[in-house]
Amino acid sequence: MNRIQHLIIGAGPAGLAMAGRMRKAGLDFEIIEQSNKVGNTWHNHYDRLHLHTVKQWSHLPHLPFPADYPLYVSRQQLTQYFANYAAHFKIQPHFDVQATAITKQTDGSWKVQTQNGKTYLAENVIISTGVNRVPNRPEWPGQEKFKGSITHSVSYKNPSPYIGKSVLVVGMGNTGAEVALDLSEKGVDTYISVRHPISVVPRDLNGRPVQVTSKQLAKLPLGLGDWLGSQIRKIYFGNLSKYGLESSTMHPAVQLRETGKTPIVDIGTIKAIKEGKIKVVKEIDHFTETGVQFKTGEHIALDAVLLATGYKAKVEDFLERAEELLDQYGCPSQPIAEAFHQGIYFLGFDNYKLGGIIGTINTDSQLILEHLQK
Repeated sequence: MNRIQHLIIGAGPAGLAMAGRMRKAGLDFEIIEQSNKVGNTWHNHYDRLHLHTVKQWSHLPHLPFPADYPLYVSRQQLTQYFANYAAHFKIQPHFDVQATAITKQTDGSWKVQTQNGKTYLAENVIISTGVNRVPNRPEWPGQEKFKGSITHSVSYKNPSPYIGKSVLVVGMGNTGAEVALDLSEKGVDTYISVRHPISVVPRDLNGRPVQVTSKQLAKLPLGLGDWLGSQIRKIYFGNLSKYGLESSTMHPAVQLRETGKTPIVDIGTIKAIKEGKIKVVKEIDHFTETGVQFKTGEHIALDAVLLATGYKAKVEDFLERAEELLDQYGCPSQPIAEAFHQGIYFLGFDNYKLGGIIGTINTDSQLILEHLQK
């Protein structure tokens, strides 16, 4: 059994950020990664993906993006940056090693068992497996009879397999909105199922990133910034109800702070809906052999269904008594665990702040580092 002081689990952006900070601070660590590369999830995302957050607030600690990177960094550029980051800080993960059980020992240390039989005994474990670890795949009556395909968006790359087909995207978060746009731009007969009222903001307004504007509005007193933002959105998008979209009464910044749900950052989906290139439908009731019946009574014949239904962190799958640490959405509520879980840290799970998950990883990794150095 390998006894170490610090073990990082996961070599995505959170694990890399923690490793970079620890390397800079002179702390020794080991890092394990279940795949065969750093930033593996980002290698597998859909082709057109770009960060919706501006590059100056989206890099990892101690290493800004290259000067020639665009304002909104592409998936391909980001994966190259992750590889360069690992090389720069001499981060060498143990690849193809998946943590399967983390249990507390009588001396207060943590035993980490892995799928290949290797075991670590660590004083501190930084869990960096992220909020998007397990795809969420809801089920509906009759779906086993459906003759088309039902695929989670985790497997979606580009529209090529769907050309000439009729496709339903289920869920209008950022992924669903962008996948639907991607399909519609290639002439695919595209529908999007929207169950709940949506919060949507433009990515840019008059050539200025809305993220920058939002941070400035957040400094205004007594909710004035939220009110101004609401007025701007009403003017920019107009009345969306005529297109089948109900707007949330909760301001996007409030929604983010209170629920961790990121507003839709619009890069053209709303325009495509208004032009009829994406058809909005309501909640699914059941599947038929040829398509989907909605709760409105409408039936649509379909060739394929893409589930943009999100992910779950599911740290309870491997961490002892994890349920004690989770919020109502199943995510760790604090980056630094206490009491029974002293020595356990969570990085990459905080969706409640402006700036995007990578920006939050940057700040939370500093908090964790300072705690480790006490």
